[in-house]
Amino acid sequence: MTFPTIIHRTFLGNDARAWATALGVLVVVMTALMLVRRVVRNHLAAVAARTSTDIDDFVVDLLRRTHPLFLLLVALSSATLALQLPSGTRGHVKTVLFAGLITQMVLWGNELIAFWVRRYTRGPMAVEAGAQTTITAMAFLARLVLWALFLLLLLQNFGVQVTALITTLGVSGIAVALAAQSVLGDVFAAMSIFLDKPFVIGDFIIVDDFLGSVEYVGLRSTRIKSLSGEQIVMANSDLMKSRIRNFKRMAERRVVFQIGVVENLPYETVARIPGMIREAVLAQANVRFDRSHFKEYGDYSLNFETVYYVLSADYNLYMDIQQAINLALFRRFADEGIGFAYPTRTVIMSGDLALGGGPGLAPLDSGLREEVKR
Repeated sequence: MTFPTIIHRTFLGNDARAWATALGVLVVVMTALMLVRRVVRNHLAAVAARTSTDIDDFVVDLLRRTHPLFLLLVALSSATLALQLPSGTRGHVKTVLFAGLITQMVLWGNELIAFWVRRYTRGPMAVEAGAQTTITAMAFLARLVLWALFLLLLLQNFGVQVTALITTLGVSGIAVALAAQSVLGDVFAAMSIFLDKPFVIGDFIIVDDFLGSVEYVGLRSTRIKSLSGEQIVMANSDLMKSRIRNFKRMAERRVVFQIGVVENLPYETVARIPGMIREAVLAQANVRFDRSHFKEYGDYSLNFETVYYVLSADYNLYMDIQQAINLALFRRFADEGIGFAYPTRTVIMSGDLALGGGPGLAPLDSGLREEVKR
């Protein structure tokens, strides 16, 4: 058989020259794709080594996860353009190429999920150990959804009718969701806690009548250590339905306190009391004075109200400052002859009523009034 005869022989409707052209296209395209993948990956890896951001590292990982078989499918698809193929055969080529594309996208999606997990479980953005359980569960659910979509698209690509399958899965999913409603509610509440971050481990919170420091945030429950020492376990769904007061987020603490002094004081002394309180407050560190006023006439006292800010959320620091202010006022009022007011009541004892009600005590005269301190 002569060479011209071989060239003009046809196979699947294409002569040897067309097949040679297709083979050349396959080799050139595959070589070019592999070369570009390697050059770009090496260049980005060198750039990523000099930068602090992790986005370029993620792009390098995506290039590494680009499978050579996917590039081969792209090269084969390009090579078929040089051939005269029946419409059915060309359709099969597109089907295989689309299946390869779906598979590659799943690999990229899995790498994206892994990058997200790495970003939130280590490095400068690392979360608490308790929240890592939630992140792991969210990553598992994301991968489950990703692979479910991959299988549905793959089956549809190969001509399988997935409508009935989706309907069946939907009904089954509703049944499972109803059966595990409380569990799923807690899981989604845990995701909400992680994403919205109303509190983190170590924060001091008040939820309804419960208060304490957050110890652990799990998929189903959050554990709080109360001030009295016991551990409070609350379902995440119940926690997210409640009003949460987070004291750890305070940048400063507003303090309002009142004192009452006796009524029989000279006008000049009463007028100087707000200044005395102001001096006692400003003598402390980490405070910002707001105001001090003679607020009102009480039933048994002259009442003064003072407002100041502690420039920290530390409760112990606040109590130390308030104690120092109280001691300073105690000493200053003693030096100035100012008495603190206490509630009193009038007790009327008459007739045969004896003081204390005990035997052997002489009765008091009728109408005798005595001021007795509480």
